[in-house]
Amino acid sequence: MWDSAPLSVTGLTHMLRDALRADFGRVQVRGEISDLTLARSGHWYFELSDRGASLKCVMFSGDNHRVGRRPQVGDEVVLTGGVDVYARRGALQFIARRLVHAGDGDRQARIEALKRKLQAEGLTAPERKRPLPFLPRAIGVATSTSGAAIHDILEVLHQRFPGVTVFVSHCLVQGPRAPQQIARALHRLAEHGEADVIIVGRGGGSADDLSAFDEEVVARAVVAMPVPVVSAVGHEVDVSICDLVADVRAATPSHAAELVVPERESLLLALDDLDERQRRATRALIDRHRRVLAALRLRGPAQRLVDARRRLTERGRRLDQAVKHELVTRRSSLESHGGRLHALSPQAVLDRGYAVALRDGEAVLDAASLRAGEALTLRLARGQAEVTVRG
Repeated sequence: MWDSAPLSVTGLTHMLRDALRADFGRVQVRGEISDLTLARSGHWYFELSDRGASLKCVMFSGDNHRVGRRPQVGDEVVLTGGVDVYARRGALQFIARRLVHAGDGDRQARIEALKRKLQAEGLTAPERKRPLPFLPRAIGVATSTSGAAIHDILEVLHQRFPGVTVFVSHCLVQGPRAPQQIARALHRLAEHGEADVIIVGRGGGSADDLSAFDEEVVARAVVAMPVPVVSAVGHEVDVSICDLVADVRAATPSHAAELVVPERESLLLALDDLDERQRRATRALIDRHRRVLAALRLRGPAQRLVDARRRLTERGRRLDQAVKHELVTRRSSLESHGGRLHALSPQAVLDRGYAVALRDGEAVLDAASLRAGEALTLRLARGQAEVTVRG
């Protein structure tokens, strides 16, 4: 027979909850996720299981937003948190404060070790980074030709500077073979030697998708490039190893394309403005000296006038020489800019032996879009020819 009054259900569950919190304030538990529910509130409800038991778990939105990769049923994870009792149902549950996929901790430790190694060698130092060329003759791109990144890059380049030469070196950008393929794609561009700047990267993805760009072989290849490299790994939250060693980091492939070329129309407008300013400055210089000459002609008696005329003659000769030299220098500068613009024009590319395949007047950018038997127009440096796709 009990001497004290019976406990209420609420009182007992509170006692159990307090005891569990006291004994298991912060623990780690490892298991496999099953029966996962992603609530509209943002909370995650799931069970953590192993061969011998199953434990109900909850991870509230205030904690799960820090998880880099959302878990899925079947994932093996390590949870950090505490044991609690859900009083309304009298159910034992685990409140997860931190979730790490099994193996991620080892991978992150390896990445941090590689960062320290590269930093010790000075490969991430700001003073090692090279500036991007203002107006590259050609651009190299190391990425997958079947991904969205290459299409985004080509579209932005065409919008900003039509006719700019682009060399694409294909490689896988995810999976176990990707790191070696990315490195080989970069080395091919270096051996080709035509690109003044190189873009390497891919579109966005999960941490696993982007892991190839955290490999040392990729970092070493980026550092070995003879021209500046823009890292365009499409993730803005974390910084990859490739981002750290590249000369410039871009948030997305499209952003990388914006960084490597100026807008052609803006450049032409700037050149026109420079030309007009040069003309105005030259006219002002000539007018100023003419006014000085006119004032000198009005001064003094006969002897002073003779002396003044002699000085004016000499000054006039020197002025003419200075003006001619200034005009030659500025004309040479304009011709140099004009020559570079001409070298980047579509016609200049054709003159070097290239051809452009046209479908209904539009350039064909992707061989995958061609169909056997389809009629195309092949534009050459001089004239054009009608061709048929054979397959």
